[in-house]
Amino acid sequence: MDIKSQIDLNKLPEHIAVIMDGNGRWAKQFGKVRIFGHKNGVKAVRETTEAAAELGIKYLTMYAFSTENWGRPKEEVNALMTLLVGTIRKEINTLMENKVRLQAIGDLKNLPAKCYKELTEAIEKTKNNDRMTLILALNYSARWEIVEAVKKLTTDAKAGKLDPATVDSALISNALSTGGIPDPELLIRTSGEARISNFLLWQIAYAELYFTETLWPDFRKEHLYEAIVNFQGRERRFGKTSDQLHQN
Repeated sequence: MDIKSQIDLNKLPEHIAVIMDGNGRWAKQFGKVRIFGHKNGVKAVRETTEAAAELGIKYLTMYAFSTENWGRPKEEVNALMTLLVGTIRKEINTLMENKVRLQAIGDLKNLPAKCYKELTEAIEKTKNNDRMTLILALNYSARWEIVEAVKKLTTDAKAGKLDPATVDSALISNALSTGGIPDPELLIRTSGEARISNFLLWQIAYAELYFTETLWPDFRKEHLYEAIVNFQGRERRFGKTSDQLHQN
């Protein structure tokens, strides 16, 4: 039995988040510079997006560039931005064919002007697609996002638009850049690293975490299927006991 046939289509996670890690190590295996790995990681993005849409996943969030990544060598950052612009431009037709809507989260206005322009144009062009939403986390960090949400709420409170006594988890969730998007139920990280790296810290409070040794450029549809099968084999208790779940 192949791995895809083991997936229960009635128990799919609505939202999957992915930390795409291992491009640099993959390139090093071939004696190449890091950008070689990033370029080859584009195929993994395409395959994962297509596989998720084919299965019926509604939201897929991919960690493409963190605020901390600006600290990498200038040559790598410049090459990454150029690659991002070119990839968005090339993949727009594929997104349209697969009816995938593109969105983005992060400090987008501080991206290079050309990158921001390509991104906003692609978001506008795909806004009516309704099969799946692909969310790119660009110039993103969870701590930045939470700080921005706090600023917004405190500003509203100072202006008399918000009663601090009414602040609850739902209000905070809506103030985040993912407001209106369901929290991820499954978080996948490639390359064998077992950490979150400042990604969706609020949103993944109850997500199932799946770590794979596979380096991102080698990640294919079958790897996504394996992660989903693993997810479906877990008991999600949300603080309750197993007995309580079985009684229900």
